[in-house]
Amino acid sequence: GRNYFERASAPDVENMEEAKERAKILAEAAALKQLASDYMHPEVGVKTTDPTLFGRNYFNRYSAPETEEDEFADERAEILAEAAAFKKSAVAYLHPEVGVCLEDANLFGRNYFERASAPDAENMEEAKERAKILAEAAALKQLASDYMHPEV
Repeated sequence: GRNYFERASAPDVENMEEAKERAKILAEAAALKQLASDYMHPEVGVKTTDPTLFGRNYFNRYSAPETEEDEFADERAEILAEAAAFKKSAVAYLHPEVGVCLEDANLFGRNYFERASAPDAENMEEAKERAKILAEAAALKQLASDYMHPEV
């Protein structure tokens, strides 16, 4: 067969560097052509399909409320919390007929271990002594039962 790439009448083949340079030059030329067309025909307008270009910036618009620094915001929050606490205290002081309303469920629980009628908890030494006394009492009971009923 014939070799179409190395024959004398075949067009010259450019290497990779030349191909990249040619693509770069063509891209720059297309961009310049687009800029010239935009400059010469402003009535055409800008056409885009990128959805991020249609979003609004709610923070930097002229009608946006002024923002404050974090330190001022924290201080403002503390002041408002203190004012709310003072108002609550004033209302509680001036209107005792309202009473106290408890909303925390933990306030209604009972502590079975530290109530007044709870038995005292004993430590390890007391528990061992109690077990020793009960063992001696059981032995004495058995001895008394054996003494009173020798037939058994």
